[in-house]
Amino acid sequence: MDDITAEQAAEAAKGLTFEKVWAVIIETQKSVQETQKSVQETQNVMRETQKETNESFKKMEKTVNVLSKNIGGLGNSLGQLTESLIGSDLFRKFKEFGYTFKRQAPHIKYYDENAKLIAEVDLFLENGDYAMLVEIKTELSIEDIHEHLNRIEKIRNHMDERDENRKLVGAVAGGTVSDNVLIYAQRKGLYVIIQNGDSASIAAVPHGFKAREW
Repeated sequence: MDDITAEQAAEAAKGLTFEKVWAVIIETQKSVQETQKSVQETQNVMRETQKETNESFKKMEKTVNVLSKNIGGLGNSLGQLTESLIGSDLFRKFKEFGYTFKRQAPHIKYYDENAKLIAEVDLFLENGDYAMLVEIKTELSIEDIHEHLNRIEKIRNHMDERDENRKLVGAVAGGTVSDNVLIYAQRKGLYVIIQNGDSASIAAVPHGFKAREW
């Protein structure tokens, strides 16, 4: 805007009194205060909303943690139940496959000379000539089979270092075992243990099946 002259300013001020100017100032100040109050209220609402949001997230996080803990516990319980059902008198059931195991034990761990865990076996059966290493899962997968094969290799190497000459054989078990997983495991030379109702049985092996020995 261009600057106004003194004459123009005088002309514009005609008719203005101190009271009128003061009233305008007061009204402007009031408007500014109302605007500040509105801004403050808006900020308070935003803070309260943020606080409620944070509390909601905390409650949600707490709920998720509780659910995760409960689900984890349920998974452990299912795993223990599966092990209990499958492992019951398993050494007797292998007699028809030519193995006479004298001992059956759960959760056998192997450590190296530095007390570092090498491998853990869910179920261990043994006699003087053989040891059978059994991996048990609630739902058996092909990846579980690969891991078990690697586990047996590690234990074989560990035993060789200590001149333990017993042969190792392997088995996998599951509360649920699909046909393709069953076939794959047997092709790898593993016995497969399947759950039938409240007990378990060793799956029939195909013609020409030969258990792998390590």
